[in-house]
Amino acid sequence: MPEARRLVLVTGPSGAGRSSAIRVLEDLGYEAIDNMPLRLIRPLLDNPVPDKPVALGIDPRNRDFSITAIMDAMGQIAAVPGLMPELLYLDCNTEVLLNRFSETRRRHPLAAADRVEAGIQRELELLAPLRARADVLIDTSDINVHQLRAEVEHWFSPGGHSQIAVSVQSFSYKRGLPRSVDMVFDCRFLKNPFWDPELRSATGLDPAVKAYIWTDERAATFEAKLSDMLLWQLPAYLDEGKSHLSVAFGCTGGQHRSVAMAETLAAALAEAGWQVSIRHRELDRRKREEASA
Repeated sequence: MPEARRLVLVTGPSGAGRSSAIRVLEDLGYEAIDNMPLRLIRPLLDNPVPDKPVALGIDPRNRDFSITAIMDAMGQIAAVPGLMPELLYLDCNTEVLLNRFSETRRRHPLAAADRVEAGIQRELELLAPLRARADVLIDTSDINVHQLRAEVEHWFSPGGHSQIAVSVQSFSYKRGLPRSVDMVFDCRFLKNPFWDPELRSATGLDPAVKAYIWTDERAATFEAKLSDMLLWQLPAYLDEGKSHLSVAFGCTGGQHRSVAMAETLAAALAEAGWQVSIRHRELDRRKREEASA
């Protein structure tokens, strides 16, 4: 039996990166249509199953937009033999959306010119049921367009359902938990390089920092147990049809222990043959701040 063809509905608040994600999917070989009126989905389904995957951008500004209509469309797509519907939601926090609209001087589509924040809140409330329903949720608050491309490629590259894309990231508890992750592991019990003056300004990417952390005998045990657990779980997730798994490591500042552990686990999973992407939230933030200084 041939593999079902993927049909991805792409939505999210204005400014979160929906159009950028659509362009990435188009580059991956998807037949892409942005700002697709919902009333045209039914005629699309009446045609033969396309010979390549399809991506449809759904814009809340469309006059026939409604949550019920999108849910109905997902059901209609699922009922077509040979098609597999997926909902990709591009998310972003209010502060970042405000900054993006301010930088581009665009008017928010759901607000008057001087009420951008009100429009953002209205749109987020409108889209909340879709966010909860999403098969894949990508939070673009702290990533650039190149990182967004990497995320979309990992989740939706051809043949993605024959493999699980594993996303590993590090973060600082001071700045809060990352959004939309499946597993979070706390590294704050490990020996902290911050207290060594020679290592304080370095990061977990530095071999000397990792060596320092691994002088804590619990580090190797922690990594080994997590690797064993994930390598045991991943085939089971694959059997259940899961296409992606997001794992996050946190420490106090997100510079040393979480970075080193994320790098080590990602390398172990990649060596075992799993598709892995890695991101260090606080290091990326620091690079942006240094570049703009």
